[in-house]
Amino acid sequence: MIVDDRELVTLMTLGASPELLVLGFLRNQRLIKDAASLESIAVDWRTGTAIVKTRLGKRDLPAAPPRTVAGASGQGSIYAATMSQLDTIRLADAGESRISASTLRAVLDNMRQHDTIHRHARSVHSCALFQHERLLVSVEDVSRHNGLDTVSGWMALHGIDGGDKILFTTGRLTGEMVIKAAQSGVPIVVSRNGVSTMGYDLAKKFGMALFGRAVNRRFHCYVGAERFDPE
Repeated sequence: MIVDDRELVTLMTLGASPELLVLGFLRNQRLIKDAASLESIAVDWRTGTAIVKTRLGKRDLPAAPPRTVAGASGQGSIYAATMSQLDTIRLADAGESRISASTLRAVLDNMRQHDTIHRHARSVHSCALFQHERLLVSVEDVSRHNGLDTVSGWMALHGIDGGDKILFTTGRLTGEMVIKAAQSGVPIVVSRNGVSTMGYDLAKKFGMALFGRAVNRRFHCYVGAERFDPE
């Protein structure tokens, strides 16, 4: 990825939605504020390069290390600009954003039928955004970070608020994943995988609900039980 003529990062991706991936990555790293901060994203398939022009200019673009490699399943990258602004994250309170047991089961049923590449190959991760039981967008890519960045990019492009949304992922809920979900305003995250210590601590700090090991009709609510209605 080249941003304002400066090489910024290398991302491994299946290439389904590279423009949304780039937009979500830049937004989640707090390198831009929103989609309006960008003038254009041009993907050159011949060279495998995304060329980004911002409205900020080189002087205003936050400093970031060159050629940070990200995108492997267990690897993410968080820049200092992100970590320094964690205290500014505000999510909808538990009275405004909750999930019922029936909705959670519906989300799991939907994704069990939807994530076709993951179901057949098990070599990619799936990430999806729901509004209650309605699937809004879904993506499969080589890493959980790419999947979440792409969903965040879709939200940024369409001006979608995360307050009443549910994020699903097949990946482990690490600190980086929790931060990215929180920055998109999503207070409820469901994973087929587990939760790291940092992910748990940050979710508790933000007031999020994390559901892990969610398969078929079984799941663990690791944190945020106040957002769950067991019916």
